[in-house]
Amino acid sequence: MTDREPFSIRIKVRQYELDSLGHLNHAVYHSYGEVARLEVFAAAGDERLRESGLAAVLLESHIVYRRELRSGDEVDVTCDASFGEGKVFWMTSRIVKLDGTLSAEITCTVGLMDLERRKLVADPRGHFERAGVDLKVLSTQE
Repeated sequence: MTDREPFSIRIKVRQYELDSLGHLNHAVYHSYGEVARLEVFAAAGDERLRESGLAAVLLESHIVYRRELRSGDEVDVTCDASFGEGKVFWMTSRIVKLDGTLSAEITCTVGLMDLERRKLVADPRGHFERAGVDLKVLSTQE
């Protein structure tokens, strides 16, 4: 394990994001996860990856709802990547209220797509590394 904290971004729940029960609409939790993924890629320098004709693509997303969010709540949304073998890697986000209450956990399967061939490439970690993407920003395991 590591002592480093994963990348995090703060988001405030807006009134128009609520459902008829007065809490955050289920789909918006996924949007918050996507905001964190896009921001961590940008912070790590993924424009270098794009210059090489590759981009991250979301393949699967799973969410576990823990506690509701209501209008005005502020949350920190983390994002942390883990790499293995093959064509995919995983990104985990936690949506946490400022008082420390865990609101949701999101686990995503992600791949790197060759934008010309429209196919996933093997060894995404290696491609990130060769493109100069800062793996320590993407993953606390690096």
